[in-house]
Amino acid sequence: QIQLVESGGGLAQTGGSLRLSCAASGRAVSSYNINWYRQAPGKEREFVATVARVGGITNYANAVKGRFTISRDNAENTVDLQMNSLKPEDTAIYYCHARTLVGPEYWGQGTQVTVSS
Repeated sequence: QIQLVESGGGLAQTGGSLRLSCAASGRAVSSYNINWYRQAPGKEREFVATVARVGGITNYANAVKGRFTISRDNAENTVDLQMNSLKPEDTAIYYCHARTLVGPEYWGQGTQVTVSS
């Protein structure tokens, strides 16, 4: 099974940038569809971005499209989320998630992102 550890969260100002990293161990990230989700206080967890196992195809939630970029580094076994033009509504705990079409899914412990206005 794969283990996921997020890092890179912190405090940013509106319009600023942060880069989150999801470090995997146990299995290769290229064996899974890797997703970023986020959960703001009092809200449900929501999808942010994905990089597909096959072809590395990426997709984004409308709320972050054009501002966030997901990337996979097979050599480092990491999946990063570059977040630009941050807004206060991006404040949330960000989670890395791995799954295949069948079989179990895996979550990291999350990293807090806070964007001040």
